[in-house]
Amino acid sequence: MMEGLSDAAQKSAHQLARRYHEATRRRIGATLRPGPTTPLWNSLVADLRPLLRRRGEKVLLARVIGVPRQRVHDFLVGRGRMPDAERTLLLLEWLAARRRGAKPA
Repeated sequence: MMEGLSDAAQKSAHQLARRYHEATRRRIGATLRPGPTTPLWNSLVADLRPLLRRRGEKVLLARVIGVPRQRVHDFLVGRGRMPDAERTLLLLEWLAARRRGAKPA
């Protein structure tokens, strides 16, 4: 009887572990969402925020990366979206230029 219970417990644990793994594993090609699983993005946003406090800075950044101002807000404040790779590189260039004191074009 103990052997039967042990087998049933092992089978149940294995099924639970499999369900958990399937539920938590990232799907290949799935879109990343900002959050605790994106620490580099969170760091970039933290670096950008102080530079975007002045009036009109989001508009200027939006022009540089080629998106509407509202999309910049979604990227940095709304935290519901992330830019594509090209725009992320443009954000990094903009940040580097601002840190050097240059006006990003």
